[in-house]
Amino acid sequence: MCGIAAVYSEPNASDPLHIGAVGELMLARLAHRGPDDRDHWSIGRHAWLGHTRLSIVDLDGGRQPLGSPDGWSLVCNGEIYNHGRVRARLGEENFATASDSESALALLRMRGPEALDRLQGMWALCTATADGGFVAARDRLGIKPLYWSRGGASVYFASELRAFPEGVQSSAKVFPPGCYWTPRTGVVRFADAVGDHDPRQWDGVTAEVAEKTTREVLADSVRRHLMADVDVGVFLSGGLDSSLIAAVAAAEYSKAGKRLKTFAVGTAGSPDLVAARQAARFLGTDHHEAVFDAARAIAAVDEVVASVESFDASLIRSAVPNWFLSELASRHVKAVLTGEGADELFAGYDYYHRDHGAPEELDRELERTLGQLHGLNLQRCDRVTMAHGLEARVPFLDADVIAHAMSLPPQWKGLEPDGMEKGHLRRAFVGWLPENLLWRRKVQFGTGSGAQDLLTPYFDEHVSDAELAVENNRSDENLRTKEELAYYRAFRRALPAVRPDAVLTRFATV
Repeated sequence: MCGIAAVYSEPNASDPLHIGAVGELMLARLAHRGPDDRDHWSIGRHAWLGHTRLSIVDLDGGRQPLGSPDGWSLVCNGEIYNHGRVRARLGEENFATASDSESALALLRMRGPEALDRLQGMWALCTATADGGFVAARDRLGIKPLYWSRGGASVYFASELRAFPEGVQSSAKVFPPGCYWTPRTGVVRFADAVGDHDPRQWDGVTAEVAEKTTREVLADSVRRHLMADVDVGVFLSGGLDSSLIAAVAAAEYSKAGKRLKTFAVGTAGSPDLVAARQAARFLGTDHHEAVFDAARAIAAVDEVVASVESFDASLIRSAVPNWFLSELASRHVKAVLTGEGADELFAGYDYYHRDHGAPEELDRELERTLGQLHGLNLQRCDRVTMAHGLEARVPFLDADVIAHAMSLPPQWKGLEPDGMEKGHLRRAFVGWLPENLLWRRKVQFGTGSGAQDLLTPYFDEHVSDAELAVENNRSDENLRTKEELAYYRAFRRALPAVRPDAVLTRFATV
């Protein structure tokens, strides 16, 4: 995991020294994403690539930028979990390191950017060639961040908005997931969020067989996401999704004679802390807790908003406890698994069933929200962890899991007779968790951790209705609550030049 920055300029209009100076400034602003190493290369007169590194795979040989004998160079942020299969298909003789990122470099060199859909994982990358070529690309879901902006004859790319020079920050926007860009082709889509899935495969298949398949597909994904040359932990909230991830990961660590490290956060006595503690005891993990109170939560808001680069109230409300959780975990591990994505795959939110109950409509809404995750939960997940030099991995959002889950008949994702959500997923893991945790009802993280009970009342008391009305009339931002106005002010302090409409996504449940 790391941070990347890149600059592409028209070869006849560029000053390599100027490009390098701007690039180094951008890279310095991403130092928190890669505390272990930093390097950059200039490629001809037209390109500059920079990389800050958090060393997780190929600790000795994975330094970036990566190069090839025929003049290709690459910086990549993320993890490519099927790099072994890519190596086998392309031939080991085409590789110089054990870095998973080199599989992207080899694939681009030998098959071109159209083949990027063969990469399974989370990644954003930029490549440049000695003869003037350049490619920027991002994984199909946008699990890893990438932004871009144009200024004069140059195009700038970076992992976070804060990295952009002041002169071009105002025009910075999200680079679209599942797309690549070259100066010759412009933006080209190579994959969509959901990918290929065939619901006909379940014709005549019992729900019990499908549940077994769901268990096997998710367990296989967790095993892939444990790929590392360092220990990997799990964020454990005590909810269904993170507890299932922890159960599979703990079993894998036990096979190797090790104990999985798990991490929980909340206010003293909060539901999530209590449930996570029970899950950890049941699974036998090496468990750690971060406890916060109102003073700590409110004091962290400015840092959290600046890191998340959003002012959406639900996002910040959940990001504050994640801030303390990431701070704790970073003292013990370099990477963690999280439960992000399960609700969007298995219909975990109440509004799915309330507003989109018809099977076909539910499927469409699940696809829509999966496509929006890059600007919501995945943005929070990446920024808050990387602010502490910690990598977050999302096994539910593996391409194989998505293809499997989206192929399931939508009626299998409906509510149970008692109104419980995600019954299919719960039944798939009977025996893996205590019954009360396996069937614990969905609780929003900001609520279960206790953050909402601290932040919302505080800002309701300290921000007036008149202030909210004045700001909405002045800025036309359509701020929905006094709490959101407080976060908007923090956003403006951190990123005064960024256009909120270029980066803000809002979720239907709020």
